[in-house]
Amino acid sequence: MKIFFRFSLFVLVLMSAQLLKAQNSSPKIVVGLVVDQMRWDYLYKYKDRYGEDGFNRLLSKGFSCENTIITHLPTYTAVGHAGIYTGSIPAFHGIVGNNWYDKQSDKMVYCTGDSSAKTIGSNSDAGKMSSANLQTTTITDELKLSNNFQSKVIGISLKDRGAILPAGHTANAAYWFDDATGGWISSSCYMNALPQWVDEFNNQRQPDNYMSVPWNTLYPLDTYKRSTEDNKSYEGKIHAADSNVFPHRLDLIKDNKYDAFRHTPFGNTYTLHFAKEAIKSESLGKGKTTDFLAVSLSSPDYIGHTFGPDAVEVEDTYLRLDHDIASFLRFLDDNFGKNQYLVFLSADHGVAHNVRYMGEHNIPSGNIRAKELQKEINDSVLSRYNFKNAVVKVENAQMYLNKQLMNEPLNLSTEIEQYIITMLSQKPFITSVYSLKNSYKYNVPEVLRLLSENSYHNKRSGDIQLVLNPGYMEGSGKGSTHGNWSPYDAHIPLVWFGWGVRKGALNREVHMTDIAPTLAALLHIQMPNGCVGKVIEEVLK
Repeated sequence: MKIFFRFSLFVLVLMSAQLLKAQNSSPKIVVGLVVDQMRWDYLYKYKDRYGEDGFNRLLSKGFSCENTIITHLPTYTAVGHAGIYTGSIPAFHGIVGNNWYDKQSDKMVYCTGDSSAKTIGSNSDAGKMSSANLQTTTITDELKLSNNFQSKVIGISLKDRGAILPAGHTANAAYWFDDATGGWISSSCYMNALPQWVDEFNNQRQPDNYMSVPWNTLYPLDTYKRSTEDNKSYEGKIHAADSNVFPHRLDLIKDNKYDAFRHTPFGNTYTLHFAKEAIKSESLGKGKTTDFLAVSLSSPDYIGHTFGPDAVEVEDTYLRLDHDIASFLRFLDDNFGKNQYLVFLSADHGVAHNVRYMGEHNIPSGNIRAKELQKEINDSVLSRYNFKNAVVKVENAQMYLNKQLMNEPLNLSTEIEQYIITMLSQKPFITSVYSLKNSYKYNVPEVLRLLSENSYHNKRSGDIQLVLNPGYMEGSGKGSTHGNWSPYDAHIPLVWFGWGVRKGALNREVHMTDIAPTLAALLHIQMPNGCVGKVIEEVLK
């Protein structure tokens, strides 16, 4: 009898284990956290100031790919988000920049702009957006395709492009922030009206509350030892603020108040609060299939552009974000159970040090002005060849040549293009310059050639590629920016956490494009249809 009882108990335990395994064959929800403009070294620069439950929990309990590199140019927001979620490159997914010049229409194109769409939730034009310019599927599309569209997918970001491109073509919803109303809006491509829960959330007027008090440091100012002193003249200001030092008197900003809100760390708090509400109100992760929430945290990018990466404002932003992420992970624990959800944290690009900061320490750097360079080139071509406006636009570190050159004799158009390249190659701040269609004819370093080939789109890219020296950028000298191939722009964090993920770290080089196929392997679904990345096998249990 005892033997029979023990055998029955063994069978019961075995069956329970098998049932649990079957029930846990996929995560309840996948959450993508993309921190806009997060350099990889921010994981460690402020590590001893982070708590145990935010970034440090992800690092200690998850799997960190320490050497994740972007393999496209330019390193901009739209291109990065597209790269993460498609596993592809601009040559295929078509997002060659935040903006690009269309030669046929002689107009600029915004990456997610769509004049046929209508704004939902506002009378502004901020909702005339869609994923139409994205030419491949995303991992979020493939998740829905894998189960006949039973999974729910929602994208959230202060920036429209940070919500739309990750959510893909088949999303249930994408939401972004409207400066006109100070609330979340969407597009007619997703819905005819905002859900009631979004209206109720907007009615709380949280941005007004955040903007009613000054932004002061989370800890005493003299403890911010990883940053420069607070009164650097090369730091910008938040709109009409009187000063670029703490405390930032947000309560005194009346004009463009909601745009100013984007430039505060409270934009992260607000975004993650909305993400929690989306999970609850849409019952994400409660169905029979895996759901996906794509969250992009935009405020670090606005703050980094304004103040530069070595400012107290940036350090304070990440210390506060650490608290926000800890709160968000606890929310996921409470709603789904530990290890029942899958999170990855990454970034769309990094950022360069301010050029004057670098100059203070005798490190080569500098600013250029694209419009001045364009005028110099056009004046020279006009003088030599009597051809007006040879360069019609400089965008994404590329020069777009006048389409009328195509009407000129081939030898003349080729000669003018080569003349421009030769003239630019003499500039001391340019590492390399070459024809994008014919890069193989030029003595281009292999690393740049690969980046150019990955990024060249015949219908959307420019004609001549400019590669600036490391430390050089286009700008005014205030704050900072990004876009180059250098590690400060192209080396991004990638940390995996939760369901199906091993604990550990990896130092071999992996790429941004490897995120989507690794997700596909974890979820046992097809990778996106333009994917060029590889599965990071070490991540998987």
